Amino acid sequence: MTLSAADKRARFRELHRSGCFVLPNPWDVGSAVLLAHLGFKALASTSAGMAWAMGRPDGGVSLDEVLVHLSTVAHATDLPLNADFENAFADTADEVAANVALAIDTGVSGLSVEDYGSGALYDFDQAVARVAAARAAIDRSGSGVLLTARSEGFIRGRPDLPETIRRLNAFSQAGADCLYAPGLREEGQIRAVVDAVAPKPVNVLTPGLSVAALAGLGVRRISVGGSLASTAWGEFLRAAREIADDGTFTAFARGAGGRELNPIFAAAGKGG
Repeated sequence: MTLSAADKRARFRELHRSGCFVLPNPWDVGSAVLLAHLGFKALASTSAGMAWAMGRPDGGVSLDEVLVHLSTVAHATDLPLNADFENAFADTADEVAANVALAIDTGVSGLSVEDYGSGALYDFDQAVARVAAARAAIDRSGSGVLLTARSEGFIRGRPDLPETIRRLNAFSQAGADCLYAPGLREEGQIRAVVDAVAPKPVNVLTPGLSVAALAGLGVRRISVGGSLASTAWGEFLRAAREIADDGTFTAFARGAGGRELNPIFAAAGKGG
């Protein structure tokens, strides 16, 4: 790879200044290389995809394992990588700051911090303090890493739009560069969030709307979470079950096969 971490971080920040881009989520080096080959401008890790690749449920990996994973994927391509850093593997603001500093050292270009941990949303003041601590850690590093603050209510049993907007506004004021509320499904909800935190960019976990439709709502960044990994594992399971249950192999006809993958990986190995 030829771009430095500083170059990647500058490119990542520039992507957030205008327009709308898709931030697909690889789960290992191979999937990252394939996504880069397809022309995407940046990538994001996926906690679920990483865990499944290790034979574990989402949330079943340690901070040390995540840091190794982030470093590996961040250095696999010339694309900026945003880290799905969950709740920063910490509850207190001081611990968040310490762990964010470790994530920065992996070479990521951005990272997201959630307001959910230990089975519940953090209370409002604690959630804001955690974002402020992440901001301070990034500023101390001088790295230019982009901070995304996530409010998890819509995927954690608390789909309260006014409270979500209240939290995102507070996170913005605490120093978040990008705001994200996964689980928004309706166009009105998405537009309300975009308008509430403007001019800060908003990330949306795709609700099935097209890129053009989300761009029209003012969304700056679209991610797919664990969906690509889930799709890959789903196809793997279907093919394997066919072999185990029926003794047939028709599912293989749907795969890309080595004839398509080998040239891509060979080019990547040569810096292509």
